Amino acid sequence: MKRQLLASALLALACTSVHAAVSETEAAQLGKSLTPVGAEAAGNKAGTIPAWKGGLSSIPSGFKTGGHYPDPYADDKALFTISAANAEQYKANLSPGQVALLKRYPGWKMNVYPTRRSVRMPQGIYDETRANATNVKLAEGGLGFTGTTGGIAFPIPKDGTELIWNHLTRYVGDTYATSWAQAAVTASGAYNLVRFEYEYDFVHGNQKRKPSERNPDLLFYFLQMVKEPPRLAGSLLLVHEYANQVKNPRKAWTYSPGQRRVRLAPSVAYDNPGTAADGLRTNDDFAMFNGATNRYNWKLVGKQELYIPYNAYRVASPKLKVADVLQPGHINPAHGRYELHRVWVLEASLKSGTSHVYKKRVMYLDEDSWMIHVQDKYDNRDQLWRVDEMHSMLFYDVPYLDIGVEVKHDLQSGRYIAMSLRNEETQIYQPIKRSPEDFTPDALRSKGVR
Repeated sequence: MKRQLLASALLALACTSVHAAVSETEAAQLGKSLTPVGAEAAGNKAGTIPAWKGGLSSIPSGFKTGGHYPDPYADDKALFTISAANAEQYKANLSPGQVALLKRYPGWKMNVYPTRRSVRMPQGIYDETRANATNVKLAEGGLGFTGTTGGIAFPIPKDGTELIWNHLTRYVGDTYATSWAQAAVTASGAYNLVRFEYEYDFVHGNQKRKPSERNPDLLFYFLQMVKEPPRLAGSLLLVHEYANQVKNPRKAWTYSPGQRRVRLAPSVAYDNPGTAADGLRTNDDFAMFNGATNRYNWKLVGKQELYIPYNAYRVASPKLKVADVLQPGHINPAHGRYELHRVWVLEASLKSGTSHVYKKRVMYLDEDSWMIHVQDKYDNRDQLWRVDEMHSMLFYDVPYLDIGVEVKHDLQSGRYIAMSLRNEETQIYQPIKRSPEDFTPDALRSKGVR
């Protein structure tokens, strides 16, 4: 009996060490040595990364709700430029994928600017994140979590599974409409624009609802509407994304104007091709990574200082046309902005007995926002295949860090896809009122073109 009790106690202790939240002593560092969401508050020893002092708190003149975001750092000057000629000098602060891009494209450059730790989030997110530190636990198998309806799930992460859930639970706004274009660019630089309109209702962390009013099983509702080109116009996609994907796998429905029918779409997941992406992205690398986590083992490698795209107001500016941004091989480097930031390094390796076009993915998560900013993806021959970069910018009225332009490079074909191109759009973050009834198959059918 004693042996059985001892074995049970050891088993319980082991389970607790894997799934338990952090101690109160550790959690007390949030808002002190750590920012309210878990980043190191202090700058680095070299002084090239400043301390976090609350993020960007002022709204530049000229901003109007729903419209484009004027650049609050327009007067900043580039400190230096990284190119193929000097990449070796900066290699310690570049991902292998970034080095490969510099070698692959002689015209590709990275203009490095002063680091601005601009990220700020609502106080409600800070409060919920603080509570999460001691309350949130991983679900069985790490495929979900329990104990919260908002905030960063694991602000003091202990393993890779907690890291990826931080990316998936980061604050990304409330309920809003937006529009943007996507371009799958050939090696010669040719492309056809695909224009989308979206409606999002982010349930997790929605600051327009009290925590008790949020469905604890849901992360978000998502409605995608294709507006152009004519051959795709009218196609609709509806997604319900769940917090515990052990119990509730993603649900998706599509509407095709040609068939005039709403259909279940179980293929909108994993490595199935993304909408109108010409095979250049998978469903689960929209916004760098989304969806179920069960096909990978997640390893926390550590932290690193990395040059990443950041405060990308210039590349998203309405002063530019999409044609000013897109070039053969890569976006126009003259409009890019890179900064040195601390990132978490997360390695996802394919589990035995599962399948995916990416055998390994190495993700670099910005410590201030938990958003993946760079991702190196390897094929089943262990060859570096694709490199993703997230050119992010703070939507300072909400506030949260969102996509400026998301770019996915295919090193083997010389092609890339650029997403969230908003230069010629007018609706960037337009708050709207929606209810769960607006995100049902019946509602999808009513929106269909007849």
